[in-house]
Amino acid sequence: MEWLLDPTIWVGLITLIILEIVLGIDNLIFIAILAEKLPPHQRDRARLLGLSLAMAMRLGLLTIVSWLVTLTTPLFSVGPLAFSGRDLILLVGGIFLLFKATVELHERLEGVMHTQTQTTAYASFAAVVAQIVVLDAVFSLDAVITAVGMVDELGGMMAAVIISIGVMMLASKPLTRFVNAHPTVVVLCLSFLLMIGLSLVAEGLGFHIPKGYLYAAIGFSVLIETLNQFARRNFLRSEARRPFRERTAQAVLQLLGSRRHGLAESDATAPASAEGQNFAAEERNMVSGVLTLAGRSIRSVMTPRTEISWVDIDGDADSLLAQLQNTPHSQLPVCRGQADNLLGIARTKDLIRDLALHRRIDESLETGPLRAPIFLPETAGVLRAIEMLKRAHGQLIVITDEYGAILGLLTPVDILEAIAGEFPDEDEQPTVSLVEPGTWLVDGAADLHHLEQVLETGGLVSEDADYTSLAGFLLARFETLPEQGAVLEIDGLRYEIVAVEDRRIAKVRIDRIAMETAQVD
Repeated sequence: MEWLLDPTIWVGLITLIILEIVLGIDNLIFIAILAEKLPPHQRDRARLLGLSLAMAMRLGLLTIVSWLVTLTTPLFSVGPLAFSGRDLILLVGGIFLLFKATVELHERLEGVMHTQTQTTAYASFAAVVAQIVVLDAVFSLDAVITAVGMVDELGGMMAAVIISIGVMMLASKPLTRFVNAHPTVVVLCLSFLLMIGLSLVAEGLGFHIPKGYLYAAIGFSVLIETLNQFARRNFLRSEARRPFRERTAQAVLQLLGSRRHGLAESDATAPASAEGQNFAAEERNMVSGVLTLAGRSIRSVMTPRTEISWVDIDGDADSLLAQLQNTPHSQLPVCRGQADNLLGIARTKDLIRDLALHRRIDESLETGPLRAPIFLPETAGVLRAIEMLKRAHGQLIVITDEYGAILGLLTPVDILEAIAGEFPDEDEQPTVSLVEPGTWLVDGAADLHHLEQVLETGGLVSEDADYTSLAGFLLARFETLPEQGAVLEIDGLRYEIVAVEDRRIAKVRIDRIAMETAQVD
């Protein structure tokens, strides 16, 4: 019993048990496929019977093969090489393992998967069991030859087979799910088969390879794969901390061929698909706008207060008529003295009619052109705002802060612009203008989501930031109101302040620069 104290035997036994389990997965999958042809109440019995037959088949083959490999008397010679019965068994078995592992690796790497055909008629239990017996005979060969190549003691081989089959009986479903979820484990074990097959071929040709070398290589590979699995698990945990909507949007955009300049290689989780190049940039931007819409704040899509056109009800009638005739807007807020003193919302044509007929605007909500404004706090989501716009019958929505101050207006056109880009009115200029390839002139109020799409970059939008415009992005990094000519270089882009007006950043020039020269000032 001194073999019990030999660590080499124990290492070989443990390694062989793991290999036998993995090598039996294919057998297990095909047994499950055949069992699905039976009525539901017979499937578990067929699966257990199939595994039991596989164990009996492997034990019987082990007994025969172990006896054959003791035949060391030379049968014939080829040049300087003499071949005995044991050499032939090892040589044929090694070639079989090399062939089996190569075919399986090819299927794994080429993505060939075993599929289960659906059928409405149940097969007989005896017919399914007969097919399982044939499959067991075929799939037992590689496991038996692997056992002979790994362990010298017959008892160790049989123990490994019995333990591995027992484990598969107890945990057949979890094992199948684990292997299917970790394809690298299967590839690693198939590479072990290649190594063992090569060892058997060398042994059959008279070149002995100490099994300690095999154990060392296998142990090192298992250690590396374990570290790889830990790294993958940590990566998945890190990815899980990112919002699901953001991960989905990134995956869809990559399929559409979206590019991102100025990102680290580690951020590019997958290359753009070749099919994605068939989608125009405008199409990708619209898809991006839809996928990110629910995660955006109302402040990022509304028309800000500084850009609101409004009517002072106390103004001169002629001045008001001139203002209304020149405005491109179909609706306007009507206020008294200042924008926060909002009386209501009115259609431009109704205001013109009142001024033309009565030289004044009737401020009554019952008899005049004014309609009661619809207020929405800035903390509401964009999807909530869309629902309100649907019920507003064409009326715009007034966005307020927690103190009731007016922050801006929201219309259906603002939602459309958040998805499809800008639609400037007659009195507006595009917030982002292309000066030349790689250079843009951008308004400080430009929305960061739209700017990311135009620049094909990332990192401008932050979930934790309280700003939504380019001016806010730059002020957060300068930490003061910059002077004209101030420059900031970050993530492969150079921002130059072109104009500062009324204590705000009015115009910015953006140039794309090489990544190796980009730095944060």
